[in-house]
Amino acid sequence: MTSETAWQELKGALAEVIPDERLIDDPLRTLAYGTDASFYRLVPRLVVRPESEAELQRVLSECRARRLPVTFRAAGTSLSGQALTDSVLIQLGRGWRDHAILDDGQAIRLQPGVIGARANQLLAPFGRKIGPDPASIASCMIGGIAANNASGMCCGTAQNSYRTVRDLRVILADGSLLDTADPDSVSAFRASHGELLAGLERLAEQAQGNPALAEKIRHKYRLKNTTGYALNSLVDFADGIEILKHLMIGSEGTLGFISTITYDTVVDEPEKAAALAFFPDMGATCRATIALKQAPVSAVELMDRAALRSVQDQPGMPDALGRLPEGAAALLIDVRGNDAAELEARMQAVQRVLEGIQTLEVVTFTRDPATYALYWKIRKGLFPAVGAVRETGTTVIIEDVAFPVERLDEGVLALTETFHRHGYRDAILFGHALEGNLHFVFPQGFEKPGEVERYQALMDEVAQLVGVEYGGSLKAEHGTGRNMAPYVELEWGPEAYELMWEIKALFDPDNLLNPEVILSRNPTLHLENLKPLPEADPLVDKCIECGFCEAVCPSRDLTLTPRQRIVIAREMARLEALGEARTAEDTTRLGALREDYRYAGDETCAADGLCSTQCPVGINTGDLVREMRHERAAGMAGIARRIGRHFSGATRLARGGLNAAGVARSLLGTDLMSKASTGARRLSGDRLPQWSPALPRSAPIRVLAQSPSGDAHREKVVYLPSCATRIFGADHQDDETRSVMEITLALLDKAGFEVILPEMIGHLCCGMAFRSKGQFEEASHKGRELNRELLVASQNGRYPILCDTSPCTLQMQEYLDERLEMLEPVSFAHDHLLPRLSVTPLEERVAVHVTCSSTRMGLADKFVGLARACARDVVVPAEITCCGFAGDKGFNTPELNASALAGLAEQVADCSAGYSNSRTCEIGLTEHGGIPYRSILSLLDRASRAS
Repeated sequence: MTSETAWQELKGALAEVIPDERLIDDPLRTLAYGTDASFYRLVPRLVVRPESEAELQRVLSECRARRLPVTFRAAGTSLSGQALTDSVLIQLGRGWRDHAILDDGQAIRLQPGVIGARANQLLAPFGRKIGPDPASIASCMIGGIAANNASGMCCGTAQNSYRTVRDLRVILADGSLLDTADPDSVSAFRASHGELLAGLERLAEQAQGNPALAEKIRHKYRLKNTTGYALNSLVDFADGIEILKHLMIGSEGTLGFISTITYDTVVDEPEKAAALAFFPDMGATCRATIALKQAPVSAVELMDRAALRSVQDQPGMPDALGRLPEGAAALLIDVRGNDAAELEARMQAVQRVLEGIQTLEVVTFTRDPATYALYWKIRKGLFPAVGAVRETGTTVIIEDVAFPVERLDEGVLALTETFHRHGYRDAILFGHALEGNLHFVFPQGFEKPGEVERYQALMDEVAQLVGVEYGGSLKAEHGTGRNMAPYVELEWGPEAYELMWEIKALFDPDNLLNPEVILSRNPTLHLENLKPLPEADPLVDKCIECGFCEAVCPSRDLTLTPRQRIVIAREMARLEALGEARTAEDTTRLGALREDYRYAGDETCAADGLCSTQCPVGINTGDLVREMRHERAAGMAGIARRIGRHFSGATRLARGGLNAAGVARSLLGTDLMSKASTGARRLSGDRLPQWSPALPRSAPIRVLAQSPSGDAHREKVVYLPSCATRIFGADHQDDETRSVMEITLALLDKAGFEVILPEMIGHLCCGMAFRSKGQFEEASHKGRELNRELLVASQNGRYPILCDTSPCTLQMQEYLDERLEMLEPVSFAHDHLLPRLSVTPLEERVAVHVTCSSTRMGLADKFVGLARACARDVVVPAEITCCGFAGDKGFNTPELNASALAGLAEQVADCSAGYSNSRTCEIGLTEHGGIPYRSILSLLDRASRAS
């Protein structure tokens, strides 16, 4: 047990080089940041966020001096418990996202904080991609991909990190740095660490000199295999540097820290087709798989009948899924080519291979992007399908094994029988068939008596079956972690297992790097520190804590992510449920969590719903936050009601405030105004809003008083300016001096539309401003008012309705009468304005911000397409998702907006202007982008003329 003094000394020593805000030890954030996607829980004592190699070396040095274990953490999407600790957790932040394209895309150098999908985005212009393609690639980071030797659906064993790594920068347990791409670094390392390299070379000679062991190692890596260390490095290489480089791949942070990896990239063939082939039984499915091993396919994904049944009732699924007989199975066959002719030849080759194998339907390939995407949606939806229907309080376990492909049918049958024999009849089976790699997914509880023992009995039998009887892999691609550490020796045998311990001792003699991961002498490690998943709220109880939501959350670098908000909500619910059984320590902890959650969980949540677009089970964590706001906002209901009943006056007051701010700005100047606002906000305890230099003029509401043209031949459209565009006009510094309302009316007139304005327009509001603050009753009231007026104005839905603000449109689509055709600027401009206008693209480089609401409405492609129709060069800043302005949070919680838009200015520096479809978002984008942001309708208006 480490003394409290040692922890205080560690934090004090680290504070000399790392700011206090990056040394985290409070109850809320240690629990939140220490949670990963596995079914284990350990709470770190200290979370450290070093932003450079030098800082990380200092952390390792100080921890080593006090013999404190350290665990490295990337995105935390790992499933086997390898990113957990109750000691020091090193978490990657913004300082680890650098990248460089090498050799015209033939290679790419990446820091560990880069998200996998971002790497492929960078390589796309070169027709290349990284080899690994895990299902979590849109969320997981390069550090985790390399440290787990993650593979995926098209990667196989030929394109994983082990096979495609070119070079590494590695920091070892003693703080030393090796850059394998730098001859000077290699030479220095040979001099300083000759004993380590000699030890590795000795182990290689030992392995290569033992024919039986060498053959066993080669056999194991013909399969997908992430169980234990990469012993194939001992038979593939003789030089210590090369052995070290390849041992780091898949070492799960137990041998060192990969600070940079250079990948040799692979071809990303642009032409794609897929077929969903149905077979009468698993035997025929496996025979087809073996035959396809020799075919020119990119992926072959196996799905059993239970797996298909789990998704067959979801929207958009093919009718054929529901008609399949019991015992049937399917293969998703993916074929790719560099051009249409090559793709066609490969599809025909696959058809020839399948001749003579019975199928339930004719195998037909599709090149249609929508159908292709649907097929992959079926495959990728299998894991969450189980998570969505599991009993509350249970977790979802995914076991990841590999059989020799020639024995796949036997292995499937034996494994299925094993699961059924232990009572796991809800398990579904799917996997990467070409590699014999199968995933079994099943719900598992640990709270009821006998459940832990049942799980242990299952795992013991699975390990014996796969690892010994079939000579397969117990972990094909998810990493050993804690989950399979007790079984490594069973799979590999004593001789190979001792080699692994020798490797660990050479790199980490004090056993301080991620101890108990990969190697453990504890036979029940996989049954300890199991994660509680208590009932918290029906809105989020189906969360499986996978972390897929985190990459799109605007507060991810500031406070908490959606997953982390749910983790804390669950812990508070668990402590509350203890009631009288709660100890004094529990009560103190609950109070601290509630207090800290108000800012970290509530005030800094944009509640934008983007998390639901990435969540496997569709959870919108913003709904949970709004419910919490609703519970706390009861005392403010009267004020909300008065504002709602006098909404026109409230907007007039807001415009008056903008005019007053404009006068003060002209008198004081921007710098003095900013200082005065910051000081006043600080004195108020952050209750006063923060003035922004991008705060615009007030909107000229008088423009809505124009009379209709009365032209009976004109097509009619109802125009609803949102309350935001009725308040906020043009930016003070922008060349575009018209308000959104003026631009919209001019554009509609140019396109030949007759504009209908709803009655009492100044009083109308969609209710989102109230709903976002938890004032659901007033939000519903304003929604009913608006619904009534829009039905009248549109003649019960006869005419489309254009709202000039995207988030408001989404709100109305969700809550108003289905007869109303609600369109926001992008969809209306793309579908209704472009066909009526003559557009000449401007010779400008412009930026586009796709708002969170546009993403949720599926308008991202239309948004970019519209911009490209109007400008020659369009920039869509990478990794900028929601701007975090969130209505008024840009004024009241400005740090959220600043954090969400960090890095925007660099990406749009050479753009003339930016365009979006939400006036409040544009205020924050203007401030942090350094260029004016306007409505996308302004760009269309500038680039078009009447046809």
